[in-house]
Amino acid sequence: MKQKVLIITHSEDNPSTTLVANYLEEWGAEVVRFDVDTYPLQTSVSSAYWGGQWHVYIQTETKRYTISDITACWYRRGYNLGKGLEQLLEKKFIGSVMGEIQHTIWGMVESFPCYQFGRVSAYRRMDSKEEQLKIASKIGLRIPQTLITNEPEEVKRFLEKCPNGVVAKMQTGFAIYEEGVEQVVFTNVLNADDLTKLDSLRYCPMQFQEKIEKETELRVTIVGNKIFAFEVDSQKLETASVDWRREGVKLIDDWMPCTLPESVSSNLLKLMEVYQVDYGAIDLIKGKDGEFYFLEINAAGEYFWLDKLCEGAISKQIAQVLLGKDYRRGKPAY
Repeated sequence: MKQKVLIITHSEDNPSTTLVANYLEEWGAEVVRFDVDTYPLQTSVSSAYWGGQWHVYIQTETKRYTISDITACWYRRGYNLGKGLEQLLEKKFIGSVMGEIQHTIWGMVESFPCYQFGRVSAYRRMDSKEEQLKIASKIGLRIPQTLITNEPEEVKRFLEKCPNGVVAKMQTGFAIYEEGVEQVVFTNVLNADDLTKLDSLRYCPMQFQEKIEKETELRVTIVGNKIFAFEVDSQKLETASVDWRREGVKLIDDWMPCTLPESVSSNLLKLMEVYQVDYGAIDLIKGKDGEFYFLEINAAGEYFWLDKLCEGAISKQIAQVLLGKDYRRGKPAY
């Protein structure tokens, strides 16, 4: 039977998604791509039960796709769902309508009985940075000393335990919009001036970690049981020394493949087993003390710039797992 793979993403996604689709089609699979930013204004989704079976369809402006017979699903991205509705509906309706839209789409995706390369429910669980750190430390990964709080006095107590200083970060993709421009909140070193402004912490909790003296920073992408590890010397640029993402463009050509210690590799694979996922983009620090520190695992973290450095090997591995050509731990829910 010909395999059919549904890829859920958005119309502005980078070329890596297309590369995966090309591999799938090259190996004989049918690919259906659902760009969620076209829903519901340009695309409709319908699920119906009749004749003893469920029938699920995606209707675009040009074609009607049957997706109740898909053999695998890749929930890659969910950006800009409901795009354009804010221009058509009264503001008082937007919150409730968006709730129904999200409930419909993610409910449909979660309900697919086929293999899923990343379930919505698994992604939601992995939103908890606190659980990530607790699991990581439990299975043997080293983590920085950490505090999550909205209590200013706890921060002051935590500082006393961290002689090398403390960094502050958000637990989500936190951003501030000024004049329509997105300003991402990066990881920052907590300085003396910040200590005078801790009262505002009560309004919004933050995560604080001991400042690790870095040798390099790593992004480790795991697909199935294959590990793709890369590192970058973020310390060469002062503005990137705390958070390499500040100078992501300048450093993009400086990433190099690297080999992890066997103990770190095996523990990262244990982490994937705990979450029962076949994709994870993991951030690590290699400290000047020679230790590897786990920071977080991203359920749908980006990998395109690293894929270029290994001639599309990550995308190829994703396609192989989607088709069951290589190891996969995720099982159909029913």
